[in-house]
Amino acid sequence: MLGFHGCDKSKRNQLVNQPDSINKSKEIFDWLGHGFYIWENNYERALLWAEEKYKNGAITNPSVVGVVYQLNYCLDFTDSAFIKIIAEYFSLMKKDFKTIGKALPHNKNLPKDQYYDLILRELDCSVIEYLHQKISEQIKTDFNEFGFSNYKHFDTVRGVFTEGGPAFEGAGIQSKNHIQICIRNFNCIKGFFIPRQEMKFP
Repeated sequence: MLGFHGCDKSKRNQLVNQPDSINKSKEIFDWLGHGFYIWENNYERALLWAEEKYKNGAITNPSVVGVVYQLNYCLDFTDSAFIKIIAEYFSLMKKDFKTIGKALPHNKNLPKDQYYDLILRELDCSVIEYLHQKISEQIKTDFNEFGFSNYKHFDTVRGVFTEGGPAFEGAGIQSKNHIQICIRNFNCIKGFFIPRQEMKFP
């Protein structure tokens, strides 16, 4: 599969020339948990993200790097079966938090977000990371007791998101709709490339 990662031009060049220099995002509000993020087959959305980071002073030269990757074992939230699984882990996490007397995190809006897109997804991130942690613990317990486990670590996480307000008056289509991929197992990444500029045709 092909995806695109918005970043500073220096980071783009580093990934192309040193493809093992991958950084994992570990923000508490990561939409799909911790990992390396790409926009599925969406160069324009990756560039827009980089340009927004430039406006906020986070990067100096907005750019995009192309990514060749595989999903492998994917926690895919376009699949109802996995949505059901994450809901079950939320219930478990809610019980654990109640036991220790800790409040659940919440998804939050940015102060200036007129569309209330819940950009800071602290709850979602916490539940996804909780799922990964519990699966890791179960795998370790199974191997200690039985020498094998029927559980597997997820290599990637995939989600469809709507944001940015209506694309036109009265629309159900949002202006920033996209599919996002969070790669946890970096072996899923087969390489990086500098996207070529499209030419007018014919």
